[in-house]
Parts: sequence; C-alpha cells; structure tokens
Amino acid sequence: MGTQANVAVLPQDTATLRIEELMLPDPGPTQVVVKQFASGVCHSQLHQMHRPRTAPVVLGHESTGVILKAGADVTHVKEGDTVLVTWVPRDVLSARNLPARAQLNVCDGEAVSENVFTWADHTICDEQYVVKAAPTIDKDVTAIIGCAVMTGAGAVINTANVQPGQSVVIFGVGGVGLSAVVGAKVAGANPIIAVDLDDGKLEFAKSFGATHGINANKVDPVAAVHELTQKSGQYTMLKQPVSGADFAFDCIGIRQTMEQIVPACRSGHFGARDGGTAVLVGVPSTPVELDAIELLRAGSRFSNVLGVASQRHPRPRRYGDGALSPGTDQRGHRRPAKRPDQRSSNTRVRLAPGAKCARRRNSSGNEGYRPNKSVTGLTRRLTNP
Repeated sequence: MGTQANVAVLPQDTATLRIEELMLPDPGPTQVVVKQFASGVCHSQLHQMHRPRTAPVVLGHESTGVILKAGADVTHVKEGDTVLVTWVPRDVLSARNLPARAQLNVCDGEAVSENVFTWADHTICDEQYVVKAAPTIDKDVTAIIGCAVMTGAGAVINTANVQPGQSVVIFGVGGVGLSAVVGAKVAGANPIIAVDLDDGKLEFAKSFGATHGINANKVDPVAAVHELTQKSGQYTMLKQPVSGADFAFDCIGIRQTMEQIVPACRSGHFGARDGGTAVLVGVPSTPVELDAIELLRAGSRFSNVLGVASQRHPRPRRYGDGALSPGTDQRGHRRPAKRPDQRSSNTRVRLAPGAKCARRRNSSGNEGYRPNKSVTGLTRRLTNP
C-alpha cells in the first residue's frame, strides 16, 4: 500500500508551483519513505525555477523527518528513525549501485528531481540520501543541515581546512554564508569578516561569530578587507605590505562576488610564500573573468566546492553542543524564529495539505545579496493554506 503525499510540483512550461495529492509507491529494495517535519528552501531552487525545463520538476533537497517505510536492503536506518534528508549521497563509493534520483508520476507527465525532493509532507528517496540523527534533535531548524550547513560550514572546515588564527572573509551571509561563519568560528579563525548589502544581516552574522561586517553598498569590500588584514613586517615581491584574507569564500555565486574573492585574498611572495585561497561555494549563475596574472603574482589559489560532506568526509561536527546548530547563536542559545518576511534564501518551510501555489516573482541579476522575496512569498503561501 502506497503513502499519500502532498507535493509541490513545478510544471514544465510555467514557474507557477502547484500542490498535487499523490500516492507514493512502496519503497524499492534500497529506498525509504520519509514523513517530513520541515524542509529547507535553497536559492538554487530559484535557479531551477528560472531555467528552461523539458519535464515537470519536484524540488527541495534538505529536510528533517522520520522513516515510515524502508526497503528490504536498507540496513543503516529503520522505521521510526529520525533522519536528515540531503542531496549528497551518504557513502556512494561503497554502494553496490549508484543511487537513483527520485521520479514521480504527476498529472502532466513524469516529474524529475535533482536526487531528492523535499517540498512535500512525505518523500521517497534512495537510502543513500538519508542520514540517521538523534531523535531529540530540533525538528525544524535542522532541516537546513542537508545543504546549507554542510555546504557552508563544510567548505570552511573540510575543504579549506581553516586553522586557528587564520583570517576569513565570507561574501554573502544568507543560510550558506551564516553556516560558513559558524564553521570559521568553530575552526578558530580570526578575524571573521562578513560582507553583504544589508546591515541587519551583517549584525545577525556577528551573533554567529563574525568579528567584522562590511556593507558592500557603502564601501569597496576588497579594500576594506585589506584594511582589516594587514600583516605587519611582511611584504610582497613588489615591496608592498602584505594584506588580505587567508581564505575568501563566495557564498553567492554571481559575477561580482566571484571576481571579488580573488583580490580579497592575502598576497603572497612569488617563489617564497603562498597567497590566500579563494573558495567558490555559491552556485554560479553567470560567467566570470579572472585575472590570471594577478593569481600568479599574488600566489593565490582558486577552489570551488559543492556539498563538502559524506560518510568519508564527515558532516560538519559538533551539532549537538550548539556550535553548529542552525537557529542558535555562537553561544548555543536558540535564536527567535524569523517572520517570513525576514527570511533569506535558506529558510525552513512546513508544507500543509491544501496549501496554495506560489507564482514566481521577477528577479534581478544580482539577487544573491538580497533577501529573496520570491522565497519568502513562497514560504507564506505554503505554510498558510
């Protein structure tokens, strides 16, 4: 017997979401059915909604839920277990078969997903996309661990391997950027510089561990970063004082920020001392041009990352003590829940039966810096039937 589900479906030829009542099939040998408590709303879903499609799509790739049914070959979780749903395979290298992405039969064809779908009250997915969690975890704010937290904090802790005392600048402090701030705090970085266009978001980032905030609407962020990170007594090959961040993270992915993170890095000394590292974390939405001569002269490195956690590359540590708890500040204190109009691109959303569809709003090319009204509008519509 299948499982009834209310699922948000993005049709092929329109950006108007609809809610369909569907019957999910019983799980196959390596699948699980999850009743979801909450789902994240990630900015990358907006990119999906704005792109041309050849089939209907089911969206969402991070949630918290409980296992309702498990296939015969599923061994790491069982019915009744609390789990995190994520789009990154749990242990793909040891899997006997590659995990299949979720597909559903909807009213206008077969809807596809990017590995999983979580904009629903129930979901079905390959067991590789669920991770067992303690039953005592918060059931709402933990929804964003499956993407925002492991991407932002994981980029800092796992990919960049930031060490105590190293300087960090983070461009964009939405859900992923705030997770990067917390990751930098856990790693012992200093200073931790947040860059955004919104003073409120910059102050909010300080409660998560940022030591400085730079409003890129008011000052040149690259120059401001260099002003905050001068290295006394160190000089470049051009006899200029050394300054810049040891690590610069772009958690947005637009052309402007992708081109800012490299010059924001610490300059090195050719042949003697490496420069800083620029890390692209946000999903790129535009082409980018980099000055290769500047990279060579400064000794900087450019890296990109998506989903920096797996069973072999652990998810960012220390969730339980508050150090990496979504919804808590750097002291582990629970943050008050935001109103829908205060939320940014990584927002939790509860789906309710009968929830109304949300119509896409127009977006601009540099939307990544700003709280996204399309997402907050969608949140209100899905949570208030």
